[in-house]
Amino acid sequence: MSVCLSLCLFPHTTSAALRQNYYAKICPNVENIVRDAVQKKFQQTFVTVPATIRLYFHDCFVRGCDASVIVASTANNQAEKDNPINLSLAGDGFDTVIKAKAAVDANSQCKNKVSCADILAMATRDVIALSGGPSYAVELGRMDGLISTAASVNGKLPLPTFNLDQLTSLFASNGLSQRDMIALSAAHTVGFSHCSQFSNRIYNFSKQNPVDPTLNKTYASELQSECPKDVDPQVAIEMDPNTPQKFDNMYFKNLLQGMGLFTSDEVLFTDTRSKPTVNRWARNATNFQKAFVSAITRMGRIGVKNSKNGNIRRDCAVFN
Repeated sequence: MSVCLSLCLFPHTTSAALRQNYYAKICPNVENIVRDAVQKKFQQTFVTVPATIRLYFHDCFVRGCDASVIVASTANNQAEKDNPINLSLAGDGFDTVIKAKAAVDANSQCKNKVSCADILAMATRDVIALSGGPSYAVELGRMDGLISTAASVNGKLPLPTFNLDQLTSLFASNGLSQRDMIALSAAHTVGFSHCSQFSNRIYNFSKQNPVDPTLNKTYASELQSECPKDVDPQVAIEMDPNTPQKFDNMYFKNLLQGMGLFTSDEVLFTDTRSKPTVNRWARNATNFQKAFVSAITRMGRIGVKNSKNGNIRRDCAVFN
C-alpha cells in the first residue's frame, strides 16, 4: 500500500534533473531569445497566449513535458496532435514554439542545444507574463521525447463534463494536488472554446432543466445568443466574458456569479470541497498568482525525459 501511494503521488522521478539557469553555460541568452520570439508572435495575435498555455498542458499530461505533442504524424505513425481531443489545439501555439526554436538555433552557440520541451516551458511562462499574469523563474533541463502516438492521449486529459472527483483524480495521477488543479484551471481566464464543448449546458442538460441550473441565467441567454442550436459547432467564444485578454483572477470571480463556461469550471464553486479556495482566490489575486506559479512549476516536472530516454530535436515536429 505504501509503495502504491508513493507511486501515485510521485509517478515521475526524473524531475531532479531540472533547475533554473540550466543553460547558463550552454546558451546563456536563451531566455531572452525565446522571450523576444514570443513577444513578436504575441504582437501578431493574442491567440498566441491561450494556444501556448493549452499546448503545454496537453503536452505535460500525456507523456510528460517532452514536446511529444508537437511531433507531426507520418504515414507510419499517427502522433498525439492528431488525437481528436488535440485537433482543437490552435496552430499559433505550435507556431510559437517553432519560431522560438528557429530563433534559438540561429545563435551559433545555441544551435541544437536547447530542447523543444524547454522552449515550450519558457514560451508558456512568457505568454502568461505578456497577458498580465505573473512572471516566474522556469526550471529547465528537459529532453524531448522519442515517442508520440495518438492512442497515448486517451484518458489523459480532463473533459469539460468532469466533476470534482474526476478532476482531482486525474491531476493526482500526475502528482498534482486539488489545489494545483484549481489554480491551473484558471488558465481558462484567457482563450476560446467551441460551442460544441458546452452546448449540453444551455440546451439539453436534463428533461427537467434544459439549461444547467448552476449557470447564471443572463450568462446562459448570452451563450445561447452566441451559440444558437443550428450554429456550426466549431464557432468559438471567449471563455472569460469580462477580461478575455488578461491573465487574472477574474476566472474565480466569474465562478461566484455562475459564469463558469464548462461543468468542470463551475463545479469548483458548487462543490463545497473546492468552494473555499475559489472564494479565497476571487478575493485575493496575489494569493492566486503564487498558487498558480507553484502549480505550473510542479506541472513542468511531469514525466521529464533525460539523455537516456530523450534527446534534443533538431526540428520540433520531427524525430531526429
